[in-house]
Amino acid sequence: MAAAATATKRVLSIQSHVVHGYVGNKVATYPLQLLGFDVDPLNSVQFSNHTGYKTFKGPVSNEKELVTIIEGLEENELLGHYSHLLTGYIGNPLFLREVGVIVQKLRQANPKLVYVCDPVMGDNGQLYVPKELLPIYRDEIIPLADIITPNQYEVELLTGKEVRSEAAVWEAMEWFHKRQIKTVVISSSDLGQPGVLRAFLSQLNGPRLAIDIPKQGGKDLVFTGTGDLFASLFLAHSHACGDVSEVFEKTIASLQAVIKRTVAALPHGDGPVKACERELKLVQSKAEIEKPQVLLKAQRLN
Repeated sequence: MAAAATATKRVLSIQSHVVHGYVGNKVATYPLQLLGFDVDPLNSVQFSNHTGYKTFKGPVSNEKELVTIIEGLEENELLGHYSHLLTGYIGNPLFLREVGVIVQKLRQANPKLVYVCDPVMGDNGQLYVPKELLPIYRDEIIPLADIITPNQYEVELLTGKEVRSEAAVWEAMEWFHKRQIKTVVISSSDLGQPGVLRAFLSQLNGPRLAIDIPKQGGKDLVFTGTGDLFASLFLAHSHACGDVSEVFEKTIASLQAVIKRTVAALPHGDGPVKACERELKLVQSKAEIEKPQVLLKAQRLN
């Protein structure tokens, strides 16, 4: 089965599903498909919409349901077909623990499997998953990953240290590299100049890179799903290209193009922007996903 996997670009994507809007598997699947991957979404939750709306409804999957689905794939000898595993939002500690078992099974079926882990736990100092997930991510899941894409707050949670300076960023990166994670990308941080987000990338025994990203659409405007989109784009470009600077630049280019299109479509007026108006304009950004126009270049820092 492993031989089949080397010829295939197929992602098992374990994260959230929303009926309306674009986060989790809804925002990850389309870009991956545009960039040539088959995507098998496995949903950790099925919600009406993302949690930034005034209300959301829907079931959270449990670990027994996850085991049953993986058993079905295994019994049909499908696990060896995956070139990549992508994980995002998971709200149940036992479900997350089972992901560790799944990684081992996938690697048995295809030793070349690449695991991209987006350890979704919170943002801007606010945890939005049960706190029991943190030690499972830190001790059981993160050490299995090839690539991780946390935000600044998630890096602080995992390492147990504040990240308030660029020196602290590289210290945190080393914490991950000591656990044999090859590529660490902090998809955004507030360590840039005013009005500028700064993204960082470090490879084990490789380059350290940063990209400055001008914030779009006003300081209080928050878009949900950008981290999920970042992880899926980074997975696709890292498979296609050996130059990590180019991978980083193309990922940021497409992400910023989607945000730009989303901002352009916002209603004009003084009232607050509704959650539904801030949904990413993903389908409308097809061209920018397929052929990213790099405007922001990576700075090499080592």
